[in-house]
Amino acid sequence: MTAVNLSLYPETAGERDRWILSQRPDRRILDPRQPYAFLVEDERTALGEVVPVATIFLTNRECPWRCLMCDLWRNALTESVPSGAIPEQIAFALSRLPRARQIKLYNSGSFFDVHAIPAEDYGAIAAQVASFERVIVESHPSLIGDRCFHFRDLLSVPLEVAMGLETVHRTALERLNKRMTLEQFAAAAARLRENAIDLRVFILVQPPFVRKDEALQWAQRSLDHAFDCGATAATLIPTRAGNGATDRLMQSGDFAPPDLRTVEDALEYGIGIKRGRVFVDLWEIQQVTACSNCREQRIARLAKMNQSQRPGGPVHCDACGGRS
Repeated sequence: MTAVNLSLYPETAGERDRWILSQRPDRRILDPRQPYAFLVEDERTALGEVVPVATIFLTNRECPWRCLMCDLWRNALTESVPSGAIPEQIAFALSRLPRARQIKLYNSGSFFDVHAIPAEDYGAIAAQVASFERVIVESHPSLIGDRCFHFRDLLSVPLEVAMGLETVHRTALERLNKRMTLEQFAAAAARLRENAIDLRVFILVQPPFVRKDEALQWAQRSLDHAFDCGATAATLIPTRAGNGATDRLMQSGDFAPPDLRTVEDALEYGIGIKRGRVFVDLWEIQQVTACSNCREQRIARLAKMNQSQRPGGPVHCDACGGRS
């Protein structure tokens, strides 16, 4: 295991929470009656069809876990929303979006956290999404239980739950402050399978405490583990700076955003093993280090690979050869 600089980052969970919070810049001021963002994007389904998917980013209380790499708290509240606010947010977004066939209800945390999404709203939410072919929500593995299965029972369409595996690098995972082990993730995935709920997995490319020259290897291992756990889809997320804590770790040498080549190679590996769909999250992909001459072409190639689930053709670049 590679040694890392431990002098800056605290050793205990409580100290880590306080340190992470102390690094934060300001959060956005949000309206609890409106989602903070919504859009429709095309995505490839498990059957190979590319369909429009509505994504609603719900405004609600911040996640109780203080994950080191997380920047989603910037679009979250410090208090729970009142009952009825989440259905109101969904209605607000759906009235302004074009038609879509699937829907993602993402909420900067865990859908099954009752302090984020009031359980008494589940029935109204299920009614609002009844016309979609699939409903996708996010959850921390520790919250896969009765509330998850109750929400599934209210739906008339399949439920898919996205969980953050992050990395199978055990030292890095523990230090991300997610309060989760690989065994706990696998157990939650098994509970989803047993209850006929599909699994989508989030994987970080080059998280803190993973060396640059080992980042691709750990992304590949993480993809393998996700599919071993029964995932039908995996999303690779290039780890971002900008949340305060990651910026401090960049100064100490414990973190650097991945370069575009690492992201490309991870996606090509995931598509190549043909165990399920693999996507790259292109949100703020401009943070990824890349040749300025061919960056846009290569990002466009990633978007095309997301939809085709086939390796992309080469990008010709006189400056770097299309691979730097």
